[in-house]
Amino acid sequence: MAHKLGIIGYGGMATYHQRRIKESLSDILTVTAAFDIDAERLALAEKSGLKTFDSVEDFFASKLFDIVLVATPNNFHPHYVISALEHGYHVVCEKPVAITVKEFDSMVEASKRTGNVFTVHQNRRWDKDYRIVKKAIETGLIGKPYAIESRVHGQNGVVHGWREFKVAGGGMLFDWGVHQIDQIVDMMNGEKIVSVYANLHSVRTPEVDDYYKLIIRFSNGTTAQIETSTYTLIQQPRWYAYGDGGSLVIDAWDCKGRIIRAKDHMMNWEPVVVQTVAGPTRTMAPRPVETLEEIPLPEADPDWADYYRNVIAAIEGKEELIVNEVNVRRVLQVMEAAFESDRLNAGIACEI
Repeated sequence: MAHKLGIIGYGGMATYHQRRIKESLSDILTVTAAFDIDAERLALAEKSGLKTFDSVEDFFASKLFDIVLVATPNNFHPHYVISALEHGYHVVCEKPVAITVKEFDSMVEASKRTGNVFTVHQNRRWDKDYRIVKKAIETGLIGKPYAIESRVHGQNGVVHGWREFKVAGGGMLFDWGVHQIDQIVDMMNGEKIVSVYANLHSVRTPEVDDYYKLIIRFSNGTTAQIETSTYTLIQQPRWYAYGDGGSLVIDAWDCKGRIIRAKDHMMNWEPVVVQTVAGPTRTMAPRPVETLEEIPLPEADPDWADYYRNVIAAIEGKEELIVNEVNVRRVLQVMEAAFESDRLNAGIACEI
C-alpha cells in the first residue's frame, strides 16, 4: 500500500523531507499537500507540485494524505500534532517534539486515545559518524567505555530565523542538543541516567543559548560530555570515546578518524622519572609506540530512508517504532534537567 504525506509548515525541513522522500521512498510514500500561513512558502510548495492550503481546516478536510508531517517552529508542535491525530491522521513531528515533558505527554495521550501512530523525526540516529561510534562500542573495539564526548562546533556565531527567539523554543540546546542527547541515550541502550550538569551561554544571541555543555552520568559509570557552539574558531573533533581497551576519535562529518589500542594492558616502567618537555613525570609520560596499535574505524552505511520505512511498517502493524514514546520522553527529561541545572548552577541528581 502506498502512503501519502501532507506537510504543516513548508519551511527548510519540510523541503528536505520532500526531496529525500522523492529520491528514496517514491515506491511507498508520496508528498501530496502543504499548509502554511506564509503565502510565499505556499507558492514554493505549489511550484514543487503540491496541493496547497492557507487554512488548516481545509488541509485536514482534504483527505489527500494519511500521514501528517508537522514542521513548524517548536512552540506550535503540540497544537498541530494533537489536531492532526484527532482528525484521524498518523503524525511525524520534527524535533524537538515539545518544549516540556508535559506537552509531550499530552501528545502521547492524544495518540493513544485516537489509535493513530505518532513519532518524532530523530533523523540523526542514521548519521554515519554516530553509527560508527555506536558500532565500535557495541563490538568492543575500545573495551568498556568510561567517557564519550560529542561536539558540534560552528564558526559563524549565528542562530538563524525563529530559532533565535525564546518564545519559539529556540536556542541550540533545543536545536542540536535534542540530537546529541538522543544519540547518547540510544547508544547507552536503556542505561539509566543518574545526573545531569549543564552550562549554557548566550554568546552572540541575546534571547537563547548559542553554546552549551552537558555532562551526563549513567548508572554504569559512563560519562557523556555533550557540547555545541556556534562560535568556535578552533574546532575540536566531532567524537572522542575512551574505553578500558582503547580510544576512538572522529574528526568531523567526513568520518575520518582512528582507533588506538594497547597491545597489552599493563605498563612496567623502570623505577626512574621520565623526562618530558613539560618536566619530570611517570604517570603522564608518553607510551612507547611499540606498545600501541592503530586500527581503522568500523564500517557503517546507514540509510535515512529507513526512518520512514519503519514509520510505515508501524502504521501497517508490521514493526514497532524505532523512535518511540519512551526514548523521546527520556530525551526531553534530560533537556528539562539541563535547563534546571544551568538555572541553579548545580548538577541535578535524577533517575531518567
